[in-house]
Amino acid sequence: MPIMTHNDLQDIQIKVENKERLTFEDGVRLLKSNNLFAIGQMADLVRKRKNGDYVSFIVNTHLNYTNVCFLGCKLCAFGLKPDHPNAYTLSLETIEEKVKGLSEKGFSEIHIVGGVNPKLPFEYYEEMIHIIKKHNPNIHVQAFTAVEIDYIARIANLSVEETITRLQAAGLGSILGGGAEIFDPEIRAIISGHKTNADRWFMIHEITHRLGMKSNASIIYGHIEKPEHIIDHLIRLRELQDKTNGFNAFFGFAFHPDNTPLAREYNLQGETTGIYDLKMMAVARLMLDNFPHIRAFWMGIGQKLAQVSLHFGVDDLDGTVMEEQIIHSAGSESTHFVPKNSFIKMIKDAGRIPVERDTLYNTIKIYD
Repeated sequence: MPIMTHNDLQDIQIKVENKERLTFEDGVRLLKSNNLFAIGQMADLVRKRKNGDYVSFIVNTHLNYTNVCFLGCKLCAFGLKPDHPNAYTLSLETIEEKVKGLSEKGFSEIHIVGGVNPKLPFEYYEEMIHIIKKHNPNIHVQAFTAVEIDYIARIANLSVEETITRLQAAGLGSILGGGAEIFDPEIRAIISGHKTNADRWFMIHEITHRLGMKSNASIIYGHIEKPEHIIDHLIRLRELQDKTNGFNAFFGFAFHPDNTPLAREYNLQGETTGIYDLKMMAVARLMLDNFPHIRAFWMGIGQKLAQVSLHFGVDDLDGTVMEEQIIHSAGSESTHFVPKNSFIKMIKDAGRIPVERDTLYNTIKIYD
C-alpha cells in the first residue's frame, strides 16, 4: 500500500522508500509538519524493515538508590539537597534486602539510577553491584547514566575509563541512556545547569562502547526546545552510532512539568500532547537509521499511547518496572508496574508479535 503524503513531504517519502539518509533540513520539516499520518507511515515502513512485526519488552525492575543530588537541574523534581526532609540514600543493607531473589521472581534486568551524591564513596557503587550479582548471578545490571559515571569518576579521582572498567569488573552489564536531555549548549545550560556537557556525555558512551558494553540514548522533549534542537540532538547520536555501533535503542522522555523549577520559571503548563509524542517517536525512527530499536517509555506517555506508537515506528515497549520515582516526582500518575500479560495483550491487539527480551535484545520467548 503506497504512503499517502501531501506535496510538502513527497521528496522525504522518496528518500525513505529508497533508504536514503535524511538531512537536518528533512528532520526539521518533519517535526514542523502536521501530516502526522504520513510521518507515521514512513516511520512504520522503516520499523518493519528493521524488525518485522516483532515488538519487544523486558521483565525488569528499577532501583533508585538515592535522590540526593547537588546538580539542581531545572527540569528535575527528583533530586534533593542532602538537608531536605525527603532526601534519602539507601544503605547497602537496605539494597541487599530489596534485591534478594529478583531472578526467582522472573526479572532479567535491574535498572539502577539515582542522583549525584558527592558523599558516596566509589566502593558504595562497586559493592552495590556485587550484592545484586551475589543474589542474582544471571540478572543483567544496567546502571548509571553518563552523568552519574562522570561525577562518580570525579569524586573518586579516577579516569572515566578506569571507573567504567572497575564497575564492569563488579558486574555492570551496560549503562543507561539518560542524562542526554538536549545537547544544544544554550538549551542545556538553561535546563541542566552544571550537569555533564554534551561532549563529555558522548565521550563516556564512546568509552563504554569501546570497552565492549552497550548503552542506550534518550532525549527530554516538550519544554523550551525547538525542532532544530531536537534534530541536532538526533543527528549527533546518529554520528556516534556510525562510529561505534554501541547504542541498542533510543527513547524519549516526555517532560513532566509538575514540581519542576523549569516549569515555574518559564510558566510551562501541561504535559506534551499525544500528537507531539507520536511525532517525536516517528521522526526519531526516520532520523536514527542506524539504531536497531526505538522504544516507547510507557510510564511517560501512558500505556494506551505507547500501544498506538507501535504504528509510528516503535518496536519496543520498555519494561515492567517494579519501582520508579523520578518521573513520578514530577507528577506522573502512571502505575509503577505493568505485568507481562498486559504487554502481551497490548502488542497482540496492535497486530504485532510480542517478544520477551533481555537487556541486550536477545530473545527469551516469542508469544505468537
